[in-house]
Amino acid sequence: MTALLAAGALLAQDEAPAPPAVPPALLITAAVLGIVVIVLLISWLHVHPFLALVFGSAVLGVVGGLGPEGTINSFSDGVGSTVGGVGVLIALGSMIGGLLADSGGADRVVEAVTSRVGARALPWALAGVAALIGLPLFFEVGVVLLVPVVLLVAARARVSVLAVGIPALAGLSVLHGLVPPHPGPLVAIDALGADLGITLAFGLIVAVPTVIVAGPLFAKLALRWVPLAPPAEVGPGQPDPDPGAGTTTTRTDDGEPDAADRATGSGVRATRRVSVGAAVAVVLTPVVLMLLRAVAEVALPEDSGLRAALEVAGEPVVALLAGVVLAMLVLGAPAGLDRRAVSASIGGALPPIAGILLIVGAGGGFKQTLIDAGVGDLVGRAAEGIALSPLILGWLVAVGIRVATGSATVATITAAGIVAPLAADLNAPTVALLALAIGAGSLFFSHVNDAGFWLVKEYFGLTVGQTIKSWSVMETIISVVGLALVLVLSAFV
Repeated sequence: MTALLAAGALLAQDEAPAPPAVPPALLITAAVLGIVVIVLLISWLHVHPFLALVFGSAVLGVVGGLGPEGTINSFSDGVGSTVGGVGVLIALGSMIGGLLADSGGADRVVEAVTSRVGARALPWALAGVAALIGLPLFFEVGVVLLVPVVLLVAARARVSVLAVGIPALAGLSVLHGLVPPHPGPLVAIDALGADLGITLAFGLIVAVPTVIVAGPLFAKLALRWVPLAPPAEVGPGQPDPDPGAGTTTTRTDDGEPDAADRATGSGVRATRRVSVGAAVAVVLTPVVLMLLRAVAEVALPEDSGLRAALEVAGEPVVALLAGVVLAMLVLGAPAGLDRRAVSASIGGALPPIAGILLIVGAGGGFKQTLIDAGVGDLVGRAAEGIALSPLILGWLVAVGIRVATGSATVATITAAGIVAPLAADLNAPTVALLALAIGAGSLFFSHVNDAGFWLVKEYFGLTVGQTIKSWSVMETIISVVGLALVLVLSAFV
């Protein structure tokens, strides 16, 4: 909002551009009022973000000169295009995550890695595992899957839960904010018109060092700020320490959940253990296909048959659909799931994302209202006048919305809508980096208005102060390091 006000003041002094139909000051006022309405409804009245975005769009459109009918049309167009472009991808990614969880595939990856490393390497192993299984899983699902493992590993190694918990959370959070097919990056890519393959490649390049800095390295410092005793190990037959699983899980003599007792919220129960290779293949297949498409577009001639095939296979919808089919084949029957159980697992993955789809759709409507009212062009001209890097501008706007609302998705959607006009004059790699800069800004300083803050606090048994010193600082490190790496990459593209 500060950037918007500065932009309005700058444009008021600049008489060179032809004045728009609506005075710049009124457009700035409309944008600020729309954002303030969203912030107050979410953070003060605790209104659902979907409704907050609807009301914010209405205020923006009416004050910004679109009128009631124009506002409704703009909002509807934005919802339709966003859900059409992003909704299917989110649904397919959720299906992969559901099968990965219900089949026990995620458990197998975690067990395989943690059972083969020593105590000193555990933080690094947990960060790597969280990043890997975080590719297709939403943050909250990843937390629910990893928390029991984190508690068990910390108890066995006799270390603080933060020693392994911070690296695991960093791996999940970085992937959630920077790497498609998570909702935030997908929305930014769609709003900015970025190339998904290039954004995915850059996202992975930025993600690895960011996870290292905010995970295993920061965990050492967090242990000094938040000294915690090692948790007590769960013994055979005792309840699972995961308070969000909704079921009671018995454990075998080695302390691991029995395969026959693995059940998730979908009600699907795996009776056999799947292979680690199968789970890893399911996770990586969509990523590899999309990366191969990006490489083919750069390295192969346009008339190449191989390039044409890879372009089709690497289309996000095709790549994720291939991941779903592969998951059904290599995780379904091998886990003892019949066709009905596989269908139930896939179907059970969809209801939890309904709220996310509504928020994403309403955010697309807000973005389109911003554009149709002329706010985006206004900010674009102002950014040229103040010589501020679009990458830094996108990050700053996302930071402001994130701190105010607590929602990374709302921050990404709003920031992408505001700076979208700047992408028209940028090359494809820079547009991809702009999407990542916005994603990094959307993770800045999670605090008490963020559901993730309370999720971490309750699962790890922390106080509010301890959660701020560990989780909130970790999120801020992710945001700042992510921006720094984006700026470094921008110097080479």
